[in-house]
Amino acid sequence: MGQTKAFVAIVLAVLSVLPTSVARAADAKLDVDSLRREIEELRRTQGREIEDLRRKVAEKNTGTAIGGSDVEKALGAKYGPSAPVTSKSGKLQIGGLLQVWYYSIRNDRKGLFNDPAINGIPDTNQAQDNDGFRIRRSELMFTMAIHENVDATILINPSCEMASFPAFPSNQGLFKRINNVAPEFDGAALSQGGVATGGVKAVQSGAGSVPGLLEEAYINYHGVVPHHDFSVGQFKPATGEEGIRSSAQLDFAERSMCAQTADYFDLGASVHGSWWGGRFQYWLGAFDSAGNYYGSAGSQSNRADDNDSKDFNYRLLLRPVWKNENWGSLELGWSSIMGTHGKSGRADPINDPVNGLNRTETWAMHHAAWACYQPGSLMKGVWFRGEYHWLKDRNAPGQVLNILGAGGSASGYEQTNGKPFSSDGWYVAAGYKLGDSVFRDSAPAWVKAFEFALRYEEFGNVQVADPVDPSHTDVFRTKVWTGGINYYIKGNNAKIQLNYNAVNDPAGTNAAGTRSFHEVKNNNVVVNFQVAF
Repeated sequence: MGQTKAFVAIVLAVLSVLPTSVARAADAKLDVDSLRREIEELRRTQGREIEDLRRKVAEKNTGTAIGGSDVEKALGAKYGPSAPVTSKSGKLQIGGLLQVWYYSIRNDRKGLFNDPAINGIPDTNQAQDNDGFRIRRSELMFTMAIHENVDATILINPSCEMASFPAFPSNQGLFKRINNVAPEFDGAALSQGGVATGGVKAVQSGAGSVPGLLEEAYINYHGVVPHHDFSVGQFKPATGEEGIRSSAQLDFAERSMCAQTADYFDLGASVHGSWWGGRFQYWLGAFDSAGNYYGSAGSQSNRADDNDSKDFNYRLLLRPVWKNENWGSLELGWSSIMGTHGKSGRADPINDPVNGLNRTETWAMHHAAWACYQPGSLMKGVWFRGEYHWLKDRNAPGQVLNILGAGGSASGYEQTNGKPFSSDGWYVAAGYKLGDSVFRDSAPAWVKAFEFALRYEEFGNVQVADPVDPSHTDVFRTKVWTGGINYYIKGNNAKIQLNYNAVNDPAGTNAAGTRSFHEVKNNNVVVNFQVAF
């Protein structure tokens, strides 16, 4: 009887629970069905959104204007580093360089060729010794990656068209070959009220040079031939090291005189090869090279060629040690550019001209070699540089002072057609950058921003006709010591450079007593304020 009661109790308990379990199972089934319906709806919604996104992308690729969301518009309008640049197609990058100078030059009213005692030559320095401010460079660079293998670059520099500022490190000029009063001076022009036409006029009237706004404009092909890229357009021929280095990366406010002979732009084409992470590189190029390497026939850039010949350019670079923790980095290099200059000219283009371009053909050459070393280990922060340039070419007719002809006719005052001649120059420099030294982690931030540099250079920049044979050009050397302090606010992007140039121009009278140079007092100070981006 007791067992029967227990069995009945268990059956009743199961029957009481069973409806609840069945109800819960039914509810669970309903939840699963609901979840399935929500998933299906989500899939349909996402499908519509994906199709809408594809439509917008297709419309954008066909040039249809599409309005984005407020968030997208806000992101597109942001400013600061890595902000997007809007372009019709491809990827556009914008860079620039602004250098503002203040310079002070020791005053000396007489120029290098001032020689009233022997030959009566006037040469004033008053147009080139005035202190002042200057916009040295104002570059804007646009690089468009139109394709994964094709880039185009345009570099403009409005300040390069300003021609009345003095040269540095010597204000007598990169090439000193005429007096600074009047190329046509006949011995009595000033006393009779003649008008100056040289550097004096440029300062008096604010005269500029030929248009030089466009510096670089070239297309570069890369990523097709392994280790190589190809450029065609206007850019710097690969000559030397400092001349073609970015102006934002200079150790001093201005390049050395010999390196300035390679700081020019020309029209041509070039192939560049690089192996082992840049440890070995070469350049081969062909360029118009209109004019001459001495700059006496105008700029090489932004002009038509003056003959059918092209100059051949090559450059070799070797880095046997590179970014080694103990041994540092060593770079060695050699380069040349050479070719035929001139066309359809006789021996004397002034007194015996020819109906044509009237320039005597000349085989011209420009060679350069350099070495750079940055030690490692405890010598980190120290650097050494050196460079040598050798040039041979012919000056344009009437561009070199003929001392024995002074006081005669205009043609007698000038060298009518000088023979080809050579000139050379070199520099050595050393520096210590605290921000790269072993003290960079322990020194205060304001101390690490300093760099100290020293440079010595010589260059044959003074050219005059020989007193015995006026067709021969005599070359004299200028020597300059430059001390510099660089303060890096944000690397080379923002820095201040202070340079003092101690200049030793040629001076004295030659043994024959037929010519003399005035010892110009023209030591100078240059302060460069720079922002690059």
